[in-house]
Amino acid sequence: MNTEINIVAIKVIDRIKEAGKIQSVLSRHNSSVKTRFGFHELNNSVCSRNALIILELAGTTEKDNQIIEELKQIEGIKTEIMKFEI
Repeated sequence: MNTEINIVAIKVIDRIKEAGKIQSVLSRHNSSVKTRFGFHELNNSVCSRNALIILELAGTTEKDNQIIEELKQIEGIKTEIMKFEI
């Protein structure tokens, strides 16, 4: 039996502008997100507008493809997908 694991990397160019759209997609598909990591630069003088989000999807291939396609429709982000067959 072959199982596929999808890892999605999302580069957010302007997280202040795009965060709501991304969160809306992720909330609609919360059952498909097994693991989520988010990173952005933060120091005493600045909170970066750029960000990186890493998702491990745990849904069916159809559900995984649906969330990936919805994310690709958001302007201001770039997505890269890694597929692992186990």
